[in-house]
Amino acid sequence: MLAALDTLKTVALGLIQGMTEFLPVSSSGHIAIGERLFGMGDAPLTLSVVLHAGTLLATLVAFRGDLATVARDVLRLRGEPALLRASDSGKLVLAVLVASVPTALIGLLLKGPVEAYAHDPQVVGACLMGSAIAVLLTRLGRGEETTPTLPQAFAIGVVQGLAVLPGLTRSGSTIAAAMLLGLSGAAAFRFSFLLSLPAVAGAMLLELRHPEALGALGLPALLGGLVAFVSGYGSLLLLRGVVHRGNLFMFALYLVPLAVLLFLS
Repeated sequence: MLAALDTLKTVALGLIQGMTEFLPVSSSGHIAIGERLFGMGDAPLTLSVVLHAGTLLATLVAFRGDLATVARDVLRLRGEPALLRASDSGKLVLAVLVASVPTALIGLLLKGPVEAYAHDPQVVGACLMGSAIAVLLTRLGRGEETTPTLPQAFAIGVVQGLAVLPGLTRSGSTIAAAMLLGLSGAAAFRFSFLLSLPAVAGAMLLELRHPEALGALGLPALLGGLVAFVSGYGSLLLLRGVVHRGNLFMFALYLVPLAVLLFLS
């Protein structure tokens, strides 16, 4: 039961969730490691929902300017669909919608099998090595496009769907894919996290189907969610600077040793 959780452990998981949800080191892999270290087993559904709510809110706050621009343009051009599709905001919204389709399908198909291996250190280690390769590949990206085409968006959505694997970074993989397909680092960063909004919201809705999802909501979960929000927002700002400077590949210095350690454990 969530009420029996040690508050410090819950806050620690919130910190892990907030930092690793955005930094290209895989939140699922680190949550699995954290649960193992703290002897918690699977985190209660209530805590999972609240932690995701914290990181979702952090994304909304960090990208409030982009979201406000898109909302304003959509409202302004809602009666002129041709102009809306031709606008930067319209292209971005359409790209996010197209990318979300393979993400949802792959996520639903892999959810069951993935859960069976979420706590297998060899599987997590192998996926973390995949994350290291993804961030290293950003060294090859030198594009200048600001919005992906629909085929590019679909491909990025496939990559995001595969990031349901424990240890495979969603942010690093999607940013790398976007940059390899021709987007600039700044554009890849923006698209990656705008694309995460429907994915995270969808995952929360799936969790909320269960009647016990918020049944044990208490102070430990709320503190964990608050920590996830604060640490997540800070991580987003940090990652934005790292991507803009072209240094995303440096996360491999952390991912490779961790992957080897887990794989050999």
